[in-house]
Formats: sequence, C-alpha cells, structure tokens
Amino acid sequence: MAKIKSFSKKQLCVLSWWFPGSKNCCRDALICDGAVRSGKTFCMSLSFVLWSFYCFSQADFAFCGKTIRSLKRNMITPIIPLLESLGFRCEEKHSQNYMTVYYHGICNRYYFFGGKDESSAALIQGMTLSGVMFDEVALMPRSFVEQAMARCSVNGSKFWFNCNPEYPQHWFYTEWIKKKEEKNALYIHFTMDDNPSLSNEVKKRYEGLYSGVFYERFVKGRWVAVHGAVYPFMADSEMYCEVPSSGFESYIVSCDYGTVNPASFGLWGLCGGEWYRIDEYYFDSRKEGCQKTDDEHYEGLCRLCGDRNIQRIIVDPSAASFIELIRRYGKYKVTPAQNDVVNGIRKVTAALKNGKVHICRNCMASRREFSLYRWDERRGNDVPVKENDHAMDDIRYFVTAVVDNNSSPVAIAAER
Repeated sequence: MAKIKSFSKKQLCVLSWWFPGSKNCCRDALICDGAVRSGKTFCMSLSFVLWSFYCFSQADFAFCGKTIRSLKRNMITPIIPLLESLGFRCEEKHSQNYMTVYYHGICNRYYFFGGKDESSAALIQGMTLSGVMFDEVALMPRSFVEQAMARCSVNGSKFWFNCNPEYPQHWFYTEWIKKKEEKNALYIHFTMDDNPSLSNEVKKRYEGLYSGVFYERFVKGRWVAVHGAVYPFMADSEMYCEVPSSGFESYIVSCDYGTVNPASFGLWGLCGGEWYRIDEYYFDSRKEGCQKTDDEHYEGLCRLCGDRNIQRIIVDPSAASFIELIRRYGKYKVTPAQNDVVNGIRKVTAALKNGKVHICRNCMASRREFSLYRWDERRGNDVPVKENDHAMDDIRYFVTAVVDNNSSPVAIAAER
C-alpha cells in the first residue's frame, strides 16, 4: 500500500473539490495535468471513489486508461489497499474487467476500459454511467473519450481527467484546458513539488531521465511543441561504449524491415542487467544500387546472429512477409513489434539516459541516424521526419518490447 505522509494543497483540493460547500462543487469536471510523479493520479483515483460513494448508491462508473493493463498499474492496483484500509470492501472481477466496492451498506460498480484506438469507442457504447475517470486522457482518441462522456447521463455525474502534457495543438488541450471555463471544469496544474512523498533525490533522478521536449513536458509539465533533434543528448560521444568483454546472458534481435527503404537489424546482448546493442545489419538499397529479397535479408539476419542462442526476433509489424519467412524456417522465435512512435521515443530516451540500454561504438548506422533524426517542425503534432529513422525504429521496437515490458533481466534470460 502507498505510504501517505501528508497531502499538498493541490492534492487536498483534488480530494475535496466536489464536497458540498466547496467553492468548486458546482463544476462538471476536474482536469489535472503536469509533471510525472507529481501525485495527481493517486489522489484523483481516491477522490473519484470517495465522491461516487458520497453521491450515489447502486451506480455504475468507469475507469478509463490507454490500456486496461496500464490503468490497473497506475490506478486500480494502488488504490485498492488504501480503500480497504479505510473500511471499503473491493471485489475485482479480473476476467470481466470491473470491480464492485462496498461500504456501510452502499455498493457501486467500476468498469475498466482501454481507449487505445478509434475502435475502442464501441466498447463503451450502450452503458449508463454516473461518472468517468480518464487516466492518461491525452493518449486516448477523441472518439473514445467523447463516447465515454456521452454515457454519463445520470444527474450529478462528473468527468475526471488526468494527463501529462503533449503538443499544444492536441485536441484535449485546445478543447478542454484552453476552454476550461466554457466547459465548467476545474483545472489544476501539478509539478513534482506538489507531491510531498517525493524526495529531492528522486526528483533529481527524474530530471535526469529526460531531455529536450520530454524534459519540458514530463518534468516541467508544459504543453510544448517539438523541435530539433529527437535525441539531442546522443550527440555526446560519452553516450557510446565499447562492447563488453564479459559474457552475455541473453541475446535478442530487433528488425525494421525494408526493401526499397533501408533494412536495419540490431543485435542486443544482456550483460550485468543492462542491454547493449553489440552489432547491427544495415542495408540501404538506394545507396547500394540494388534490392535484396526476403531470403537475402534473412541470410543477413543469420550472419548477424551467428551461432548465438537468440531468444527472439522482434520485427516491424508491417513486415508480414518477413515475419512469415522467419516462422517458416523455424530457426528463431519471432514476435511483431509495437509501433507507438512518440510514446516509444519517450521510452527510448529514458532507457538510454538511465543506463538500461547502451549503444556500442561499432554500431555506425545507429550513430549516424542518432545525429540526423529530427522532429518534423512543419507538422502541428508530434511526428519525426520520415528519414534516417530505420535504426531508430528498430531500437524503439526493442526498448518497447523488452526494456519497458516490466520484464526483469533474470526473467528475460530464463525464457531461452
């Protein structure tokens, strides 16, 4: 259970804004944005449940996240022990993605939804809700959010929004934060200083994880536009290392496949709990003046792997023919990669800066692309220029699938 020493002024406002007599009790919505680890998520989820029991009985509510998995990690799992310590009884139906909560003869139900893409809106249609809590709302499609809000037809229902900042033209920023008075919403901006449980040492650690636009958004909590290099800190030669001389515990390969466009494969080795890009295969058909077939690229993959025991090959999900070829040969286990570009870039930034991932000096294609990979400043949203991005993509596939997948190094090695 989370240890609560005290609440900050902004956290207390979140906990009490809906209470009768509060100057904000007539608001229809609460919006909390700002820095990571600023204490907004935990107090919002607690306040949401307390409000629901104060105002309703035998009612239905919704917790919504980017995915149900992230929702449970961020909100549901942390809040249940605290609710139980306060006298609530929680019965979670894991297979049906909802929980029933009881308190002094009152019972309410809380359904869990993931709003990962446009098709997610259909999941929540037809329900009648008394309130909805959106975690990471800026990562959800507008259609899903508006469909969930349309379900709140019960008198006294309210909307609760929580997010970290994105780009200034994001629909949620323009339609809700910029129009908060028009929407009758209470807006509270959080910084790390608004979380009393966060030590100065932890604050400094998070400040060191991000740079550039991600520092502005996740540390400063600002809705800022992207510009310049995607990974500016990789211009420092100290960010590259020699291949470790000690043995590796496990090997994985990540692939961004291309025939007309370059193909980039990265060989990763696990050493001392950290991952190293120790070698790579990079073929640019335009530069070489010829194209390779799937079988020829597969031969390059085999040369890259050598006689190593490769745990798995992670491949660009759009490369269906290459994935099928690897499966047909049966030599390697292959899994399609996740392809959330901006969120993946943020994860790569953190992994490189906290030392979970290292790029070895001999990986010249990666080093070249790190120096050239840029945000597309002509676009109003977060989009990198589609050039010099093939090693960047395969690195992102690896980090998202392996490093950021809550897998310990021991568990990764044990899968072999």
